[in-house]
Amino acid sequence: MRDELARRLKRWQSTALPIVQAALAAGLSWFVANTLVGHPHPFFAPIAAVVCLGVSLGQRLRRVVELVVGVSVGVGVGDVLISLIGSGPWQIALVVALAMSTAVLLDGGAVIALQSASSAVLVATLLPPSAGGGLDRMVDALVGGLVGLAVTALLPANPLTVAHRQAKAVFGELTTALRGVAKAVEEDDTVRAAGVLARLRGSQDAVDEFKTALQTGGEIATIAPIRWRRRNELGRYQATAAPIDYALRNARVLARRALAGLRHGERMPEILPAVLRQYSDAVDLLRTELARGEEPTQARASVRDAVRVATAHQLGGEGFSTKVVLAQVRSIAVDLLQATGMTRAEAAESLPPLTRKTGTDT
Repeated sequence: MRDELARRLKRWQSTALPIVQAALAAGLSWFVANTLVGHPHPFFAPIAAVVCLGVSLGQRLRRVVELVVGVSVGVGVGDVLISLIGSGPWQIALVVALAMSTAVLLDGGAVIALQSASSAVLVATLLPPSAGGGLDRMVDALVGGLVGLAVTALLPANPLTVAHRQAKAVFGELTTALRGVAKAVEEDDTVRAAGVLARLRGSQDAVDEFKTALQTGGEIATIAPIRWRRRNELGRYQATAAPIDYALRNARVLARRALAGLRHGERMPEILPAVLRQYSDAVDLLRTELARGEEPTQARASVRDAVRVATAHQLGGEGFSTKVVLAQVRSIAVDLLQATGMTRAEAAESLPPLTRKTGTDT
């Protein structure tokens, strides 16, 4: 019972800020529309504020604009038509059709169309036309949307909180995969290799959530002055998103070819597991440095050190799968170096030549 209560309290704490934002936006939007604008019953203002605030926390700013426009269109069309033709089944159907058509003609976005329809239904059923007409309710909706955005800007979430959490998940998938392949090769374990490959195939959700978190964080850091100082730290995370995605994709190819090589009895280079573990350690370093807000110089040095042996002489082999594994080891190095802030050209130049004269290899 105590553990369940603690779990629920922790869940509440994680949503405390959005709750405060929604409550504050609802009260402020009513105050602005009622006291400053002069509307006696501006019920659409707090509705629009809460809905817009909810969307703005997890979607693009464009979605917020779409929602505000959708509310305004639905309220305007619904208020005007219901005041002329009354309320009833066919009137509701007509109002929804016209409101959605108007929204589609204005923009074409799904949010505008759906929000205009729901707002028109609300006007046609629960909130009959007021003496002030549709314009007042459109103004109320706009006031609510603007207040919602203002509250997001003045009382924002920390854009790095979700970024830290999602980065931990994504980087964890990559480190687990690299260590898993290293262990499978070391022990000649096809079952383990197959398990690593299966897990990697399901890792795209973590990548997508990471990118969404960065998009949301960038949104907050753009409109919230008190979060502007976080933009550099967030920028480092944003610079890692695409390279880490590519590294996971290349790790899938690596795991697939390692599995094939093990099944066909190809002899994998003895040094391969050590290289993959060094990569994994470098990814851990990268996550730690990013979480501290530091330039990932240690992670960069670790990758450079690991990739020095990625040559045909030291990691090459006769089998097709073994050759692909070498190529993927080099590709993953490029991805990881880019994640530390290097350009693709700089990362590629950091790799050792693929072939060397025997006398120059150590």
